[in-house]
Amino acid sequence: MRYLISMIFLTTLLFSADLAWPSDYKEALVKAKKENKLIYVFITSDSCQWCRKFERTTLQDKGVQKRLAKEYVSIHLSRDRHSIPEFIQTSPVPRHYFLDQNGTVLYNTIGHRNVELFDSFMNNAQEKLEKNKN
Repeated sequence: MRYLISMIFLTTLLFSADLAWPSDYKEALVKAKKENKLIYVFITSDSCQWCRKFERTTLQDKGVQKRLAKEYVSIHLSRDRHSIPEFIQTSPVPRHYFLDQNGTVLYNTIGHRNVELFDSFMNNAQEKLEKNKN
């Protein structure tokens, strides 16, 4: 029985760790260049119920998690606790920024988004990147 309880506890920790993203913008830029990925910046506030809903729903989707891991360096910034680059607006939240490796905004939006809509935003960022290359 203890083994089962321990396994459930460890599994819970693993899933909750999915949202334990870094909060250092400069490190994200370095990592994105090194790994040849885009950057996803998720802006929240500590008291934002829509931010928590987005974290509990859309960001828990395995497809979203896989795509973010494969194509993006993801960073979570709370306007209440973190240093946020000046070009990023912090109100209203949640805010979503999709950046290229140099920190240029490709696409941004606000609000809680379902999986399908969030996926389309990632597509929009990829399309904008391709247009900028041409």
